[in-house]
Amino acid sequence: MSNSGFLVVVTAPSGSGKTTIYREVLRKNPELVFSVSYTTRKRRPSEIHGRDYYFIDRKTFDRMAADGKFIEWAVVHGELKGTERAQVERCLMKMKVCILDVDVQGALNIMNEYPDAVTIFIEPPSIEELEKRLRKRKTESEEQILVRLRDAENELAYRNRFKYIVVNDIAENAIRKVEEIITQERKARS
Repeated sequence: MSNSGFLVVVTAPSGSGKTTIYREVLRKNPELVFSVSYTTRKRRPSEIHGRDYYFIDRKTFDRMAADGKFIEWAVVHGELKGTERAQVERCLMKMKVCILDVDVQGALNIMNEYPDAVTIFIEPPSIEELEKRLRKRKTESEEQILVRLRDAENELAYRNRFKYIVVNDIAENAIRKVEEIITQERKARS
């Protein structure tokens, strides 16, 4: 294991399988640390407060943002989402590898503040497959699906700004590739 901590920023258009990938990477590599984001979005039935997100109201989020508590925050699909500075700094001070699950605009902001962060863009095999995945999970309205698909088109335009691009056509392959990236980065930093 490396003796230096670093950030691994994982981003993707909504529905690309990012959550499935990083959860499995974390399960298989318990020494990695996950930075839980804050959001004003309503909790989905399968989500757990404090594991998936910290679900907070808009007033609390606005206060935290005004107090500089976030490394980055953005409006994502009409809701606010942010990465807490204190969590990330604690992780790095403990020399851990910290996984961040952020949207594309948040990832770009983090890259400005942490230029040595490992950035991974999870790409869907196609927009058609992305739409199938969004519809299959049955967590968004038709209007929300259309917003996410429109946003995905815009987000895909930024993929080449990331150090690594992993196409999630088969989940097991994408998981293995992300693990290989982290292992390679650990070796390069030790």
